[in-house]
Amino acid sequence: MTPPTPLPPYSPETLGRAEADALPGPTVLEFGANWCSICQGATPAIAEALAGKALRHLRIEDGRGRPLGRAYGVKLWPTLVMLQDGREVARVVRPQGPQDVTTALATLTG
Repeated sequence: MTPPTPLPPYSPETLGRAEADALPGPTVLEFGANWCSICQGATPAIAEALAGKALRHLRIEDGRGRPLGRAYGVKLWPTLVMLQDGREVARVVRPQGPQDVTTALATLTG
């Protein structure tokens, strides 16, 4: 089995809540921080779960003063918010393995 493609680093927030609410189709918003050891540890499981899925995946750097994470009530990292046409349908906080993410993704991909 081919290992999943490595995920890019978390990017500075460039999306507002209204823009996230307007995203069409399946989207995963992943909130975390590049320096966060828990995020780093969860990244391989997240990458494995997302490998080959046809959806938008945005890794968003979160922290104090970052409004998008606060708008979604993010308190722990990593938090993955699954959106279908801008509406939250599932959430995973600190996934322990790929199955945690895969289970939530089932709400998006069927």
